[in-house]
Amino acid sequence: MMRQERAFNVARVILSVLLLLAITAPCVLAQQAPPAAAPAAGGETPAAGAPATAPPAPPPKIDSGDTAWVLVSTALVLAMTAPGLALFYGGMVREKNALGTIMQSFIILCLISVQWVLWGYSLAFGPDHGHIIGGLEWFGLNDVKMDAANGDYAPTIPHQAYMIFQMMFAVITPALITGAFAERIKFSSFLVFILLWATFIYDPLAHWVWGNGGWLGTSKGGLGALDFAGGTVVHISSGVSGLACAFVLGKRLGYGKETMAPHNLPMTVLGASMLWFGWFGFNAGSAVSAGALATSAFVVTNTATATAALSWMVVEWLYRGKPTVLGAASGAVAGLVAITPASGFVGPISSIWIGIGAGVFCYLACLAKGKLGYDDSLDAFGIHGIGGTWGALATGLFASKLINSGGADGLFFGNPGQLSIQAIAVLASWVFSFVGTIVLLKIVDWTMGLRVSDEEERIGIDLTQHEERAYSRG
Repeated sequence: MMRQERAFNVARVILSVLLLLAITAPCVLAQQAPPAAAPAAGGETPAAGAPATAPPAPPPKIDSGDTAWVLVSTALVLAMTAPGLALFYGGMVREKNALGTIMQSFIILCLISVQWVLWGYSLAFGPDHGHIIGGLEWFGLNDVKMDAANGDYAPTIPHQAYMIFQMMFAVITPALITGAFAERIKFSSFLVFILLWATFIYDPLAHWVWGNGGWLGTSKGGLGALDFAGGTVVHISSGVSGLACAFVLGKRLGYGKETMAPHNLPMTVLGASMLWFGWFGFNAGSAVSAGALATSAFVVTNTATATAALSWMVVEWLYRGKPTVLGAASGAVAGLVAITPASGFVGPISSIWIGIGAGVFCYLACLAKGKLGYDDSLDAFGIHGIGGTWGALATGLFASKLINSGGADGLFFGNPGQLSIQAIAVLASWVFSFVGTIVLLKIVDWTMGLRVSDEEERIGIDLTQHEERAYSRG
């Protein structure tokens, strides 16, 4: 009876929030004060009364301030994977798997750093081939030099600065997947799968959305989907791929029967805090310049994250009767995920609504996991798959050209077509990531086997895969 009453309270809160959003959002959002408009890439905004035929824009010139900001942002995004995600995931697993889980995030940083330099960047951002994939013309960073990146990417920073900034996105995305198959995958198979996934899933999807000529993005000939920092490319791809991993690898031994509580929640909260800190580089750095747009993205990132943590806490409090530390940390990460695609297109009030939705929807998705019976160990799908989906769709609701003149208006600013475009991008990302991941997993399983043996799983991956322990007992 108590549980039914709590569920009713949660449903009542959700309905109230949605009703309030429907009634007030258009009026409130219209009152937002936009940041100062940034000049168009490669040129300056013409002054009032200027002649119709302005002189040609000067050639791109490297700006030291923009370059410094992008390099700092690159370091911040690196810190999201190791130590941020490594601590966040490492604290949530059982003690016997802590070191192996941390190792997965750390070694992905090493593996993808090399893959990106050799062929990953060329496939994702190189010269377009059929609006689907970049070519290998930039293999080994051939022709990716220290001069200004071309105007389609970042004309005021060195090309290699843009390359290494994008590398950190390519690093953290497969690392997010590891939360779905934590505590049960063979390390050798894990390495092969991650390398294949980065090459055949991440790189093409990044080209679709961000690459010059990609069919989903805003470049010439693209569908026009808005994704400022990775809602589709990073979070939907990793979360949905995590769901595929949970289905293919199956449940952990004893799942649903044994207690599998986190072994070190302080570690997890520290990891979540590090993710929050690094995410400013993730979102604000995606402006690839130090100016008004980066500032706006910074502000809405913090606002949505704080709101989502509170939103998750309240819903969990109503349902469980107690707020949890893990819930607050998870809510913060959900807010970071949801604001990512919208961060360069929405204002502060919109980010509050996005944060509320992230806390509610992601909590309900994680709650449904137990009822649906799949074992997504650390809720990679519930937080990143659902959070990324909500964020991408919310961009189609709340985007405003008052915030970013290079973007588009969303539904609440008179352009319902943008929501349809976002929905197409979401669907394409879901299907491509889910089907492609299952194919890659089956190939690895048929050739190498994916899971550790039952005995190895009982002992733990720390000892069986690395012959080490996370903690010494003296």
